[in-house]
Amino acid sequence: MSFKAEQIAVLAESGWSRCESVAEAVASAGLPAVTPEYLAAAFSAQSWQAAEAAVLALREHFAPARFADEVTWGILLVPDPGKLDTRRPMAPTTRTDQLGTPAADVFDERLPEGVLGCQPGTPWTMVATVTGARGPSLGSYDQITGAPEEEFTVAGTDTRNLMIRQVWGARVLQSGRDLPDCESNKRWTFTLFPAEGLTDGCAESGTVLKGKVRYRLGKPNRGIGPARTAPAVSIPNTR
Repeated sequence: MSFKAEQIAVLAESGWSRCESVAEAVASAGLPAVTPEYLAAAFSAQSWQAAEAAVLALREHFAPARFADEVTWGILLVPDPGKLDTRRPMAPTTRTDQLGTPAADVFDERLPEGVLGCQPGTPWTMVATVTGARGPSLGSYDQITGAPEEEFTVAGTDTRNLMIRQVWGARVLQSGRDLPDCESNKRWTFTLFPAEGLTDGCAESGTVLKGKVRYRLGKPNRGIGPARTAPAVSIPNTR
């Protein structure tokens, strides 16, 4: 099976389509349904080729990282933030089929609006990144932001630039019932958002804990094993 066919099959079976409460949020936002037909038509052959190259490059570049063997790399769809803004808390009803009950996200009130890595105007943006339960461990916020650019550059892109709340929020929705960074997984983790910058001297992260999706602030020098990252490359649509 080709990379394109494989990813289309995975995305068509993802939370965007198969988790009812998430699919309802997609429809209510006026976004195109994530179907095999839509995915095959919406992105050019060149975009799929670039996506495959980026995923392979990410896998190879970060293979030496701690816990690299646990990471699934693939294509994440990020919705138009003008229609479904994944930087912000979702409605409790959107989480119904993800968590088994309507549940309000826990969102630290000190958090700013958030970095907009994928701009309005495009229904879905493809991003090559972590798509599984947890990403690689690459250190603390301080270590990641202080590292030389070449340590994080893949396909000519500094992959730290999309280590943001918007991308993780989309990943949570795309994951449907198989939530990332969740305490019910084999091991609990949280994902750091180094590109968001510090808030009151604290670093942003996201996790799923005690039955809720949580957007948190913590110590910027916390580089323990559960602290993970999601290096990412945005894929331009050349159509």
